[in-house]
Amino acid sequence: MRVALHTRLRPGAEAAYLEAHQGVPQELLAAIRAAGATEWTIWRSGLDLFHLVECADYDLLLGSLAGLPVNIAWQARMAELLDVVHDYSPDGGAAGLPVAWRLP
Repeated sequence: MRVALHTRLRPGAEAAYLEAHQGVPQELLAAIRAAGATEWTIWRSGLDLFHLVECADYDLLLGSLAGLPVNIAWQARMAELLDVVHDYSPDGGAAGLPVAWRLP
């Protein structure tokens, strides 16, 4: 499954965000892979971040990571840098960006 996400940096957090991603903990990378992710790319345009996640099951991925201390610490660090931490659906659950078009 492929999930596109949008998050937004706090103004002035650009350099700290890029620096943090130069040192993502190996334990977290291994946990993300073990939870089913095969690819995760993030693009930045100004303060807007666009993520593309390829994984077996995105909800399972999030659930698998939720209680891990290394992920909890990482999410706390990201919360310091982000204005929009995660897109959410109207029912309050995590949601990816809706597909508007795909090359047939």
